[in-house]
Amino acid sequence: MAGETVITIIGNLTADPEIRTTGSGASVASFTIASTPRSWNRSTNQFEDGQALFLRCSAWRDLATHCAQSLAKGMRVIAQGRLQQRSYQANDGSNRTVIELQVDEIGPSLRYATAQVQKMQSGGYQGGNANGGFGGNGYQQPQQAQQQPQAPADDPGGAPAGEPDF
Repeated sequence: MAGETVITIIGNLTADPEIRTTGSGASVASFTIASTPRSWNRSTNQFEDGQALFLRCSAWRDLATHCAQSLAKGMRVIAQGRLQQRSYQANDGSNRTVIELQVDEIGPSLRYATAQVQKMQSGGYQGGNANGGFGGNGYQQPQQAQQQPQAPADDPGGAPAGEPDF
């Protein structure tokens, strides 16, 4: 799809993803990512937060389901996708234009957290919720991820028996 603007954004989810089904039967998850730039102020010797960017995002089909199952409010994520602009007429009759990110790839940031990844039947991978978040924003692993057998400490591959080591 030549000519589309592809961007990567890193930030925190402002709310749990909301999933719905379109009239044609396709699933879509909608969520907002807040990205706040930080810079070092030499005169105060402190980091300072800049103005936050709130970017509305949508993920479609299987990715929508995976987002709804794996991501939660406050999680730090890395998302890549295509910026899309659309115009519509609001209920009050005014014309509005919005810019949204149609997400192609998304996952938890591992800078301040860890994650469990579960292979999906369709051949893709699903990221589990992370734990050990930054700034008291800890994430909880899904119950099924907590019950998975752990690899022996001396296993250099770290994969439980019977699973492929990638």
